[in-house]
Amino acid sequence: MSKKINLKSLSKDELFRFIEDRGLPRYRADQLIHWIYKRYAAKIDGITEFSIDLRNVLNEITFISNLELVKRLKSLDGTEKFLFSLEDGQTIESVLIPDKSLRIRRITLCISSQAGCAMGCSFCLTGRIGLIRNLKSYEIVDQIIAVNRIIKPERITNIVLMGMGEPLANFDNVVEALWRVVLFIGISKRRITLSTAGITPKILLLPKKAPEVNLAISLNATTDVSRNEIMPVNKKYPLKSLINACKRYPLQPGRKITFEYVLIDGKNDSAEDAHRLVDLLRDLRCKINLIPLNPHAGSSLKRTSDQNVLEFQKILLQNNMRALIRESKGQDILAACGQLKAMY
Repeated sequence: MSKKINLKSLSKDELFRFIEDRGLPRYRADQLIHWIYKRYAAKIDGITEFSIDLRNVLNEITFISNLELVKRLKSLDGTEKFLFSLEDGQTIESVLIPDKSLRIRRITLCISSQAGCAMGCSFCLTGRIGLIRNLKSYEIVDQIIAVNRIIKPERITNIVLMGMGEPLANFDNVVEALWRVVLFIGISKRRITLSTAGITPKILLLPKKAPEVNLAISLNATTDVSRNEIMPVNKKYPLKSLINACKRYPLQPGRKITFEYVLIDGKNDSAEDAHRLVDLLRDLRCKINLIPLNPHAGSSLKRTSDQNVLEFQKILLQNNMRALIRESKGQDILAACGQLKAMY
């Protein structure tokens, strides 16, 4: 008996080819895409637009995979964290961040691209796990589908690839997932942000292969010595190559690269660091998110003082840099930046 085909494992072209190979009209592929990605059908029998006979035929040879929700935690600030189990029993976490302060309600989902992470950044709990495996494209997209099912009738409006893993280290699956999010689910590319620790060749390849999503760089230091210490990826792709890649990155009018800067006490939070950051980014169309470290058990790194954060921001603003202090949400449920672990 041949193995059943997971419909979510098929790209758009593969799905159309699958339909045509079975002598079905092409519009059936469009209907499948609509039901799986817009109406979140969890099984073939849920596609009521299809006749019972067609559903029976598809049930014999296909299935629709789904993430299994293991745990759901809600923070005092409204942030929610979801622990999902994958088909092989590995686990990942996704974080839902509602923003009620805006006139138009924004609901952001922070999604994972890998189970674990190989980057080993010292301020990040996920990096202590190491890399378990890359997520498949449909497992990346399924986080959106699963959470949309849970929160309906509301829907996710924004996506950030800032969860577990380094997106550009899982390049092909992430690119395929981005196309599905834009074309199938219908979230605008302007509402999607991909964050990377700085894999330089992939940064330059991204705009050639993927939709024009927003780019965020996890920078966190202003010298190679300091960045080598807290972000081992810098030893392979040092600051000069990273900044050069950012200068070559094509930006549409009005778009900026976001630089994320986690402020760590005594490591990267001095006035000298702030001035070096200005010099480093002066020629780039960018904005800077300042993120006070979110501490976690087992780490010797400490959060910088609120006064230091304000002084650091002041120097940037005085030098005409756009610098925002990013409020970390979900700290009480370990859902904030650098706190995802997904072990149970």
